[in-house]
Amino acid sequence: MISFPNAKINIGLNVVSKREDGYHNLETVFYPVKLADALELVESAEPEFSASGIQIDGAPESNLVFKAYHLLQQKFDLPPVHLHLHKVIPFGAGLGGGSADAAFTLKMLNEYFSLELKDDQLEKYAATLGADCPFFIRNKPTFAHGIGDQFEAVELDLSAYEIILLKPEFSVGTADAFRNIIPQKSDFDLRKLADLPIEEWKDRVKNDFEKSVFPQFPQIEALKNLLYENGAVYASMSGSGSAVYGIFRHSPVDLAKFIPSGIFIYR
Repeated sequence: MISFPNAKINIGLNVVSKREDGYHNLETVFYPVKLADALELVESAEPEFSASGIQIDGAPESNLVFKAYHLLQQKFDLPPVHLHLHKVIPFGAGLGGGSADAAFTLKMLNEYFSLELKDDQLEKYAATLGADCPFFIRNKPTFAHGIGDQFEAVELDLSAYEIILLKPEFSVGTADAFRNIIPQKSDFDLRKLADLPIEEWKDRVKNDFEKSVFPQFPQIEALKNLLYENGAVYASMSGSGSAVYGIFRHSPVDLAKFIPSGIFIYR
């Protein structure tokens, strides 16, 4: 069985407050995009994990794909499988690639072994693997709040637009992203995003991490500005970076010639 775990972007990201447990309450809209990894499942004599594409550091046991398998294996006494991940979604980009891989592993195992788990059950398992993971079970536009683990469906369709992702060679660490963040409530409710014309998003829909990340990594701000200069109707950093995206009504003629060397372009 083969599936294609896709990335997501954050449209708006408000850091609302700091919690007593040290985490932050957030508000954002997750939107799935077509950039995807490839994940293959075959039965084998013993549990195995392998990978290709972008290099994955760490032992197989630490990968979320293998953790997702072991989670359901312990619950349902599953037979051993070989899981192979071809990695395309970059790490440290704010695109949710690892979370997608874990969630799609759960969905594949559920289908392949006829476990008959419903989406809400799969979401509970996914939540034990990571805060973003449950989003990829239904994989539809979603308003997320809390620590990013509470979800409400939103009606948002960007299929008439082209979304272009840019990622510099470096990543942004979580500590760097939260440095100098001052939590505050937003004056715009992201649950109403679909009611706001996309031309008005630039002035109303913000990613609070940009305030902290851009001064530390001005290259990321430059990429966002470049997207606007080349016709994006909306551009933003995704999550805590380092990827940025632009939403275009019409595809740029040749965006590559405007992009500095060392920048990865995903369309």
